[in-house]
Amino acid sequence: MPDPEFQQQLLDARDGDNVALEAVLRQSRQNLRRYAEYHCAINDVEDAVQESLLLVSRKLRDLRALEAYTSWLFRIVKRECNRLKRAMRLMVLKPALDELDGPHAPPPSGIVHDVAAALAALPSHYRQIILLRDLEGHTIAEIAAELALHPEAAKARLHRARSLARQFLSPDTSIAGDLTPTR
Repeated sequence: MPDPEFQQQLLDARDGDNVALEAVLRQSRQNLRRYAEYHCAINDVEDAVQESLLLVSRKLRDLRALEAYTSWLFRIVKRECNRLKRAMRLMVLKPALDELDGPHAPPPSGIVHDVAAALAALPSHYRQIILLRDLEGHTIAEIAAELALHPEAAKARLHRARSLARQFLSPDTSIAGDLTPTR
């Protein structure tokens, strides 16, 4: 059974009472921290809790059903934990990828060399969209926003970029200079 005093504070906080909001966030912080300790990496717990509380303080007025507050709160912190895990994964991989290009790295050979040559031969706007989608794992919506394109235009550009890369990688292509966009 929910605490009636907390429910009233929650209602007041949603209606714009800053003192009630502070009390709700203080009380929610304990539960969020416990939940984040289970779902986040140990170093990300406090960051996930802080970001979640900030988001709750901004979006509480939009919450229609106060009964859903707890599940909404936990969903926010879980999403934040997942975002931090993805960011950490990219941070960990980035130095490893940079080291591959170091002075002591062996030159790429075989398929790696062919793919690297195909990407290098692509026009920069095609290379960029392939790297964003296939290497960094961005969604079409994220790519469209980053490149200031409509999502359909981003899909079309990605398709053309992959087609050009395929042409370059096919055994029929003998000269890398043949890569010109066809319309």
